[in-house]
Amino acid sequence: MGKVTKTIEKKLLEALAPDHLEVIDESEGHRGHAGYREGGESHFRVVIRAKAFKGQSRVARQRMVMSALKDELAGPVHALSIQADTPGSD
Repeated sequence: MGKVTKTIEKKLLEALAPDHLEVIDESEGHRGHAGYREGGESHFRVVIRAKAFKGQSRVARQRMVMSALKDELAGPVHALSIQADTPGSD
């Protein structure tokens, strides 16, 4: 697990206390595309389930995740795909 991946995981755990969290580096699948960097950690998918999302719209949930990761989105992260659910929404 790379430095950016660890930072994303740490910030989401602290900000949203999720029941489930997956941070997947999908950078290799974007080789040759805009934003790709050798070594990866530029394109991510986050799957997160947290009570903090209860009563929030899909857009509001995504904004909560993006707010927690604002520094990464302004720097090393080129693309972020977010699946944000509440417990029991499987």
